[in-house]
Amino acid sequence: MSKKQKKMLVRILISAVMLIGLNLIPVAGLLRMALYLAAYLIIGYDILKKAGKGILNGRVFDENFLMAVATVGAIALAVYEKSGDYNEAIAVMLFYQIGELFQSYAVGKSRKNISALMDIRPDYANIECDGSLEQVDPDEVAVGSIIVVQPGEKVPIDGIITEGTASLNTGALTGESLPREVTVGDEIISGCINMSGVLKIQTTKEFGESTVSKILELVEDSGSRKSKSEDFISKFARVYTPAVCISALLLAVLPPLVSLLLGNPAGWAAWIYRALTFLVISCPCALVISIPLSFFAGIGGASKEGILIKGSNYMETLSQTKIVVFDKTGTLTQGVFEVNGIHHNELEDAKLLEYAALAECASSHPISKSLQRAYGKEIDRNRVTDIEEISGHGLTATVDGVSVAAGNTKLMEQLGIPYADCHCVGTIIHIAIDGTYAGHIVISDIEKPNAKEAIAALKKAGVKQTVMLTGDAKQVAEKVAADLGVDAVHSELLPADKVSEVEKLLADKPLKAKLAFVGDGINDAPVLSRADIGIAMGAMGSDAAIEAADVVLMDDDPMKIAKGIKISRKCLSIVYQNIVFALVIKFACLGLGALGIANMWFAIFADVGVMIIAVLNAIRALRVHKL
Repeated sequence: MSKKQKKMLVRILISAVMLIGLNLIPVAGLLRMALYLAAYLIIGYDILKKAGKGILNGRVFDENFLMAVATVGAIALAVYEKSGDYNEAIAVMLFYQIGELFQSYAVGKSRKNISALMDIRPDYANIECDGSLEQVDPDEVAVGSIIVVQPGEKVPIDGIITEGTASLNTGALTGESLPREVTVGDEIISGCINMSGVLKIQTTKEFGESTVSKILELVEDSGSRKSKSEDFISKFARVYTPAVCISALLLAVLPPLVSLLLGNPAGWAAWIYRALTFLVISCPCALVISIPLSFFAGIGGASKEGILIKGSNYMETLSQTKIVVFDKTGTLTQGVFEVNGIHHNELEDAKLLEYAALAECASSHPISKSLQRAYGKEIDRNRVTDIEEISGHGLTATVDGVSVAAGNTKLMEQLGIPYADCHCVGTIIHIAIDGTYAGHIVISDIEKPNAKEAIAALKKAGVKQTVMLTGDAKQVAEKVAADLGVDAVHSELLPADKVSEVEKLLADKPLKAKLAFVGDGINDAPVLSRADIGIAMGAMGSDAAIEAADVVLMDDDPMKIAKGIKISRKCLSIVYQNIVFALVIKFACLGLGALGIANMWFAIFADVGVMIIAVLNAIRALRVHKL
């Protein structure tokens, strides 16, 4: 419990003890009034202060104003009637503050998930200087510097391991408890915790551009993106509060005036009491507090599971997802390609592979990397010139003075080179040397172990259609789609073609259904942006993923997609429950208050009781682990 909450708890206890004592100990006259006022000011001075500031700043109609007017009015009415009964005014303020304390505690509880995520922020980086380690601010570390991370320390900046092996705890980033083993040459991202071994890391980014900074920025900004439900509540409160204040004033004035005109006693006190009760009942705390809290708790719960949702508007969209479109490589497959066959004409296997690996040496594409791994020798880039990449086709280059073309059938057709079809399933890289077809290399990607279960989980979660888009050959794409149970597949697509396919799906989908695109966030940025909601898969360390996507999965587990949808639907279900519950109870109680059936004690339940129930319901959005 924070200091502020403890202070409020002390005020509540003092006021409650005084209220009980004043009802047990006989005190009369001015002393009685003074003691009641003291109890009232102890529990309500901050509300009166906020109401006063609101009036001075032009923000008159808020819950502080309503509580101040209602309770001060109740005291004034007791003085006017000389009843000496100040219990209701103090009790209303007391229970209101109990509700505020409870709400503060609930918000604090939901913030713990965000705070846990914020623990990935590193405090320092170790630089080796004259044989000893010096702790410096991560912002001061230049790209290319060597930093040292000891066991138990956070990795402060993204980089590549130059020395050492270790187990990394990536739980704060991915929500997974299993450690990740790393060694020399592995890329490492900031925010992980080194569990064993000393690592030397050559930084590849500045701290401000590193993964940990991007994630923290994303989470901190999530509250600024409001959903339609939150916008509705904001607009509702702006209209509702002035309306109930005017209604309360009319309730206090019109009936007594009508009664006077008809020659009957005015009964001012009774109608003013009804109006004050009406004001207490009308306080929109349950809606104003519980709706943002529900989204905040939902985003916090999702982040703990390694699912970063950029705002409550994306939470709302994700809950309505009925079509999920996948990129294949790195999403449903591991993106780890292996050379499974070399089919040549006159060249030897090794020579064909050498030409292909050298031609592809400047590319970071997984297929290019697989060719270089299969070649197994150090690449001498001085042997390669005139590299030209042709998007969606392949590339051409000059290797040892010989013209080499490496790519798919589209490249061969574009160059007018007859080629041989391959009946093996996989990605086929056709090679031409000096304009003559030399053979092809078969490369296969590996399906993710739980990709099939992920597709089944999406359908179980209510997704009506799954689609796979890929630049791979039709034969490969159809085999993967059939294995995994994907409903439809479109193959041999260029990046622009993927956007076109998504636009067709968007045009044909039902009005309220939303389309999500799941990609690796690097090559799929245009499609991620075009979909109703973009989900970046396996995005640790990818700036493009964090920038382009609306939802970022901090590991490469496709099962998290269904989980994200379930979390968002639970969160939205709670939001709608709170809206309906609060409005139905609120308007029913307002009617009873206007008719004089509900008294001030009833008003306390209508205000504080409804708020506590709504807040309790809201914090259920934190419990998402078992979804």
